[in-house]
Amino acid sequence: MRNPFEKSSILIIYTGGTIGMKENPKTGSLSPFDFSQILQEVPELRKFSSKIDSYTFEPPIDSSDIEPSIWVKIAELIQEKYERYDGFIILHGTDTMAYSASMLSFMLDHLSKPVVFTGSQLPIGLLRTDGRENLISAVEIASAKNIHSRAIVPEVCIFFDSRLLRGNRSTKVNSSSFDAFSSPNYPILADAGINIRYHEHAIHYPSLLERPLQIHTNLDTRVAVLKIHPGITEQVARNVLLGEGIRAVILETYGSGNAMSKPWFLDIVRESSQCGKILLNVTQCLAGEVNMDLYSNGKALKDAGVESGYDITGEAALAKLFFLMGKYSDNDKVKSLLKKNLRGEISK
Repeated sequence: MRNPFEKSSILIIYTGGTIGMKENPKTGSLSPFDFSQILQEVPELRKFSSKIDSYTFEPPIDSSDIEPSIWVKIAELIQEKYERYDGFIILHGTDTMAYSASMLSFMLDHLSKPVVFTGSQLPIGLLRTDGRENLISAVEIASAKNIHSRAIVPEVCIFFDSRLLRGNRSTKVNSSSFDAFSSPNYPILADAGINIRYHEHAIHYPSLLERPLQIHTNLDTRVAVLKIHPGITEQVARNVLLGEGIRAVILETYGSGNAMSKPWFLDIVRESSQCGKILLNVTQCLAGEVNMDLYSNGKALKDAGVESGYDITGEAALAKLFFLMGKYSDNDKVKSLLKKNLRGEISK
């Protein structure tokens, strides 16, 4: 056991992404810098009392290439280092950061320490970079403890542009602004101004603090996504909903969970459900929730065997299915757990 009077220890895990790039002053090209020299690159970190170590993925991974094996590697690394560190910062490309944060929220069970994802829109070596401020604030959040020496934010989250968001409530909303992420259906966990102000009513605290961390690395990725759109053809719907090797389909629907009422479409949905496939309804809207009892078109989907995703994000819906399907072979069991709030991913 670590001495509670020791200063906090933080592990920075660099998976890849823009934040870790540095411009060559001669050629102008960008290349990853050596994170073992992080205190030289960001000297402001020296002002923290925390001990800061780093671990770099070799080679660094473009976030567009993130896949389940990388999530497993991150989870296993956190488990391996869990007793040595008080908090973890995962530096990650922005394109798939919300997917990774959502997935890690399900993979890390009985988490009692902060796991803070952050990154940047500009390389940390550039003059106007947002990476420096994002990293400094992430370190402060990962180090923060209450009067009982417990982590103030013991969950998987994303820090970006002065705001701390629950990881599985986050989505990327802007590709060219520092304000890249939003949490449309859940309050922010903290905001960084002159001081960092924590909104403890919105933060999840484990009920059993002494339970050891467990990780879930068996992920079943046999999930397809069907975005409902005007003009969708019968063949496209059939290929996805009845596709061989597909165990679950996320239906990205209009508004509060609506889709077309054409008999051919509902017949395919019904056939897919009767074949035993898991069908999950997630709204295309940035904010709001699925309510299939509101309109007749939504009710038709419900009657055809589609489950409600409530106010879950598309990223968290995918992660939740990967997690549950990897844990249970019984599709009815998975469907029953989709209705439950497991990691703060839905308002239920």
